[in-house]
Amino acid sequence: MPALTPTQRRSPLLLQVASLPFLLFLGLPLLALLYRASLEDIAAALLQETARQAIQLSLMTTLVSLGVTLVTGTPVAYWLARHPSRLKRILDTLIDLPSVLPPAVAGLALLMTFGRQGLLGAYLYPLGVRIPFTAVAVVMAQMFVAGPLYVRAAAIGFASLDPELEDAAALDGSNQWQTFWQISVPICSAGLVGGLVSTWARALGEFGATILFAGNFPGRTQTMPLAIYLGFEQDINAALALSAILVGVSFVTLLLVKVVLRRVDRE
Repeated sequence: MPALTPTQRRSPLLLQVASLPFLLFLGLPLLALLYRASLEDIAAALLQETARQAIQLSLMTTLVSLGVTLVTGTPVAYWLARHPSRLKRILDTLIDLPSVLPPAVAGLALLMTFGRQGLLGAYLYPLGVRIPFTAVAVVMAQMFVAGPLYVRAAAIGFASLDPELEDAAALDGSNQWQTFWQISVPICSAGLVGGLVSTWARALGEFGATILFAGNFPGRTQTMPLAIYLGFEQDINAALALSAILVGVSFVTLLLVKVVLRRVDRE
């Protein structure tokens, strides 16, 4: 291995020093949050019925939204990556748009679609279908805001797949469904899992669209972010405890997934 030049030896230190302000900006608020949330406050929060309901509802709705996103978003991602059309740019923009819109706008858009006087709600309400201010609305708000993250990550993964691998499978007698599950998905699994984790983390922290479209009703639509918002006005210690739980769960999940994906890449 060639010897490093003085410039190359100095570069890591210079990069570390230059990176320190931004890393501190990200890390210090999280450390301050964890420092202020004592174990006693966390234990007390877990004993509160509203806090347990918020945690359970968050986990349940994010898992449902993740499953529906996986089923409905994967075909979209595969289509965009493997079968580009003239509408590709428009579809790409449509998929990316919810991710850059203010969450409040997303919630209002859903309400104008599925509300009592909404575009579709006006026809659903006479049939007895009530979506706003229910757990279904929570799932839909999470999907609308976080789902595009999975579609984008999955599309990038499918686009990196060598078409010759699928062609070879087809020549061996595999149909499109078998080729997709036996060739495409296993090879692109790292990108798919990474997209799912990003989607789940974003859905877990969703606030703006949820409070407008689903409301903030304890035990029915109040997720952890909404409980934190309410706790900030009523009991700051409870809000800190729930925030610490949310940060801890998200951090551990992301870390475990990154470790698993690294092992998969090495294999």
